[in-house]
Amino acid sequence: MSTPPLEERNTQVPKHFMLARRAAAVGLAGAAVVGLQTTVAQASPRPDPRIEIVGGTPAKQGEFPFMVRLSVGCGGSLYTKDIVLTAAHCFDRSGPNTGITVTAGAVDLQDPAAIKVKSTKVLRAPGYDGNGKDWALVKLAKPITNLPTLKIADTTAYDKGRFTIAGWGHTREGGQAQRYLRKAEVPFVDDATCKKPYPELIPSEEICAGFMDTGGVDTCQQDSGGPMFRKDNANAWIQVGVVSWGKGCARPGYPGLYTEVSHFAADIKKAAATF
Repeated sequence: MSTPPLEERNTQVPKHFMLARRAAAVGLAGAAVVGLQTTVAQASPRPDPRIEIVGGTPAKQGEFPFMVRLSVGCGGSLYTKDIVLTAAHCFDRSGPNTGITVTAGAVDLQDPAAIKVKSTKVLRAPGYDGNGKDWALVKLAKPITNLPTLKIADTTAYDKGRFTIAGWGHTREGGQAQRYLRKAEVPFVDDATCKKPYPELIPSEEICAGFMDTGGVDTCQQDSGGPMFRKDNANAWIQVGVVSWGKGCARPGYPGLYTEVSHFAADIKKAAATF
């Protein structure tokens, strides 16, 4: 039996049909399709970036108000009122960039009331080379003042349990991006277990989540860059991961891999302060 292809969760095409998993968030088959631009990192040794959520359900309007959609085919979260946290593999470089449209404030990407803001620049994680460090910041042309931000974990205390994933990505491998935001829950997978299907896992920089035995629920293509989050001790949402990559979507034995936000929290804060 051949080995399943690796995939990053964005919109770049194989490398053996690698699904850019985390570029668009969760969605179910049959949902309306939204056209997406497909600019992503060009030379990544990792699997396809994730694009959309498999096995999810529709999110309610206002349920996750910090979620945003990038016109490059990725998801993201509002780190500050004018900075989006997303995945490095969604872009081919850091620097000035006014070509990205950020959609926020609506579960329906075609909602006339959705907020649309242009980007001014992109900062990929310093030293990013396609192996780990899969986070990036997008500066907005103006702040989105009427939506809440999503705080990030700065310790490993929340890097366990069950997590929420959400996005406008594919609802199955080889599917299409969705018009409506979808959500799902996935359980933490420890490093030792995750290392078996993913020997290239970087335990200090990546966190795994998914149903090892059954599969069926996962981020997928165009979910890349979106947040993986849970409730903290104060019952507030906190981001623990950034959708990064995986082998296929929702396959048994192959959980999704996410950038471990707590490991990079100080770097993200420092970058945002000078961005």
